Amino acid sequence: MCVIGYLLGSIPSGVWIGKLMYGKDVRDYGSGNMGTTNTFRVLGKKAGIIVLVMDMFKGTLTALLPMMFGMHVNALLIGLSAIIGHVFPIFAGFKGGKAVATSVGVLLVYNPEFFLIAWVIFLITLYVSSMVSVASMVGFTLITVVSLFYNDPILTIVALALTIFIFIRHWGNIERIKNGTENMVHFGLLYRKKQKENK
Repeated sequence: MCVIGYLLGSIPSGVWIGKLMYGKDVRDYGSGNMGTTNTFRVLGKKAGIIVLVMDMFKGTLTALLPMMFGMHVNALLIGLSAIIGHVFPIFAGFKGGKAVATSVGVLLVYNPEFFLIAWVIFLITLYVSSMVSVASMVGFTLITVVSLFYNDPILTIVALALTIFIFIRHWGNIERIKNGTENMVHFGLLYRKKQKENK
């Protein structure tokens, strides 16, 4: 199941959609990342939504594997294989996305209620900050705190591990936030770049 999950996670949704629908490799534009955010930025709303759904579904389908195989294995732990595949995809030179959408897709199966809470936290943080990177980092941090109320050690440990990993993957974004040059977004899903004010 972990091998299947890794292969599912390795599907480079952004790259495939970009090449098939637009004749572009999203890795050659924007941040150079193949994930959902850069797809929105480079290819637009339609492609971004498709990639978002595909990246989430990779996690969801992987988390469903224990049920499909009739095995009593923790779906969250199996779902980690898809997350690893998304970040280090064998089909894209082991250079993948930042794991946010795929991680949320795993949560949908493992705990639907927690999944909804995670989405609400992410959207509120995105609305307040106007930065996907900030919403991802702050969102995962808050999600980890919320997980403590579920009395589920595995959920909390995995959430904490993912939070640390998300911060590592967004290190370049942190530098841009500090410099005032991070990409901004509004809920129309149109991106613009924040420019420093000339004083």
